[in-house]
Amino acid sequence: MSLEEMITNRFTCSKCRQNECKIKEVAMSGTGISKIFDIEHNHYIFVSCMNCGYVEVYDPDIWYGKKTGKLGTVMDVLFGR
Repeated sequence: MSLEEMITNRFTCSKCRQNECKIKEVAMSGTGISKIFDIEHNHYIFVSCMNCGYVEVYDPDIWYGKKTGKLGTVMDVLFGR
């Protein structure tokens, strides 16, 4: 089961108690040299309630127990995305 499926199956909004959500994975650059070269090594999962719009943010590194998104970071360096 994927992380997105796990979140979707378990989701209950902490504000309105509804259980329908939308999920987006977001990558961001950090500070210092990663910001200068636009290297996006910070990855997060944003879960939005479809009823009230409340957003919860999750760190996939914690869920998986390891650093995620390494391929994307390498591609950013090579192709300057």
